[in-house]
Amino acid sequence: MHATATPAPPTGTVQAGTQAQDAQRTGRGLLVVGVGAFLLIALVIVHVRQGMATIAPDEIVRAIVNPDGSPEHQVVRYARLPRVAAGIVAGAALGIAGVLLQAVTRNPLASASTVGVNAGAYLAVIAAAIFAPGLLAFSSPLVAFIGGMIAAIVVYALASSASSTPTRLALAGMAITLGLGSITSTLILFNEYTITGLYFWGSGTLIQRNWDTLDGTWYWIALIAIVATVVLAKSLDVLGLGDEVATSLGQNVQGIRIVATLLGVMAAAISVTIAGSIAFIGLIAPHLVRLSGIRNHRLLLPAAALWGAVILVAADVVGRLYAGQYNEVPAGIFTALVGAPWMIWLARRVGSSHGAGTQSASLVPARRPGRQWLVWGGATALLLAMMLTALVLGDKDLTIVDVARTLVGNAPDVLTHDAVLSHRMPRMLVAGMAGAALAVSGLLVQGIVRNPLAAPDLVGITPGASIGALVVLIVLPDIPISVLPIAAFVGAWASFALVYAMSWSNGVSPTRLALVGIGASAAAGAITNLIIIKNPMQLTSALTWLSGSTYARGWNDLLQLLPWMLVLLPMAWLASRWLDLFALGEDIPRGLGIALERSRLGLLAIAVALAASAVSVVGAIGFIGLLAPHASRMVVPGRHRLLIPFTALSGAVLLIGADTAGRTVMAPDEIPSGLIAAALGTPYFLWLLWRSRQVRQ
Repeated sequence: MHATATPAPPTGTVQAGTQAQDAQRTGRGLLVVGVGAFLLIALVIVHVRQGMATIAPDEIVRAIVNPDGSPEHQVVRYARLPRVAAGIVAGAALGIAGVLLQAVTRNPLASASTVGVNAGAYLAVIAAAIFAPGLLAFSSPLVAFIGGMIAAIVVYALASSASSTPTRLALAGMAITLGLGSITSTLILFNEYTITGLYFWGSGTLIQRNWDTLDGTWYWIALIAIVATVVLAKSLDVLGLGDEVATSLGQNVQGIRIVATLLGVMAAAISVTIAGSIAFIGLIAPHLVRLSGIRNHRLLLPAAALWGAVILVAADVVGRLYAGQYNEVPAGIFTALVGAPWMIWLARRVGSSHGAGTQSASLVPARRPGRQWLVWGGATALLLAMMLTALVLGDKDLTIVDVARTLVGNAPDVLTHDAVLSHRMPRMLVAGMAGAALAVSGLLVQGIVRNPLAAPDLVGITPGASIGALVVLIVLPDIPISVLPIAAFVGAWASFALVYAMSWSNGVSPTRLALVGIGASAAAGAITNLIIIKNPMQLTSALTWLSGSTYARGWNDLLQLLPWMLVLLPMAWLASRWLDLFALGEDIPRGLGIALERSRLGLLAIAVALAASAVSVVGAIGFIGLLAPHASRMVVPGRHRLLIPFTALSGAVLLIGADTAGRTVMAPDEIPSGLIAAALGTPYFLWLLWRSRQVRQ
């Protein structure tokens, strides 16, 4: 039987079909642009009419075309028009930045908010406002650009490896954002009265006092848009075909990436200067345009800029409607609330396309020490030394002899007795137990997700607990404070259940769980910001709890935490063999007859309970669940039966050390232990990520 060759279609037919497809895409593109322009015009009209004073539409037109200096015209020209113009410029900048960053990385999750640019720019502006206000007066866009550029370079460098994936980039961006956010929170906490307004601005607001900010920035956005559309668009199209194809077609791939990254970060930094840290517009606008079928960057860039402006102006309109006539809710909160579900939708698609995840849960190869007893003995000695240091140091330093006498019931005086047994001892034990719980929780999550950047924050535990706690602290202050741990615990479980349910699609793949967790954490962050901004007088207490603090923890807190530890840590140890099997992939456990989803859910439940119990007592402490597992893997074998107790030991050492440093570095003032942990942990974690770049995960 001979195969019959199918005749090739005539050349003219192919060309005609290609031209028809091009015409169809162009038509869709023009429709998208037309609809966006119509919506933007309508939103501008609505936006300009919003405000404490009602101004007729014809009066607004006269204020623009033929101003007469009346109060109404002054309000329109110098209060309302600058604000809506700021929304247009900042939204367009974020849309352009999103397209450029996604093209450079070929990563659908890349945007200014997910690769750390916003966090870096925000930190740079806050630091300059405190330590070098002259720099902001000289050029605030330059300050924001430098901060955003440094953050982006770090994230790109850490995320690029032999197995670079959207998950790795997103998680590296999340880790950097957490670290930079902790530093920013510290600066705000200790300069509350100096920069309280900057916290509001940092949540993303379009409030403008005049045209000064826009006069110094809008033309930069226009220049970036022109260069990107006219000069880079064709090269970005070719870059999307792959590095080898682009190089064979004569493109300077590295040069294109550098220029596009610089332009994208510059656009995002200028947006931060204008409107603060606004999340997800750079993620939503490009994908919204691509859903219409537009792929050509010459049309994609201006269309994304237009829709970025539409989304941001719409968010500001909704924010002002929600807040009422005399209040303000930053537009950035609403973009985060809208963008987080969008991120989750993208995460479900990316998580499905990338399978269940291929990364191991270790950043460094496990090394078997020659003498295990030496490792365990050294770690135990370090823990005992750290505990003794915690009892000795404080607002009044004691001697080791005084502490020893107090512990055996022969305190030299009442003050020493109270300092050691009533204050320092319970606080130190709470810190140790909470650190152990967070560390083991992080180890479990990393083993389940099979990703070295996973942490309790990843599956919604800490963000949910934060919302529950803030409801008691701020929204319902009449509720007894003793209810706070219960509220945090309930919030953590509710958030985790939501993340797990949204991650389900014929099972829960680790990659999908990680990415959905990032989106849910962003939504929870927006809700916590909304709660704080609506109650600005509670800023200090809210930031202290969100930063994580062991301040004034006593024996009652220890008794609240102890039962969970006695039950959950042995359960985690008994279930450790499942983690060893998970590290081999999904096929081997299934081949051995293990109910993979049930086992994964059971381990996640233990991880959630451990983290929720700790967070409900000491607040939203991060990085312990990231760092302690990696520190443990460096010195003990890879089997989780040994890793779990050693990780608990490492977590206790880390948090006791952070608590002691927080009490003594700036005594009598205290730095929340969560901020100390983040400040110490971020450089170490960055070093681990750097070492893992060339290791195939």
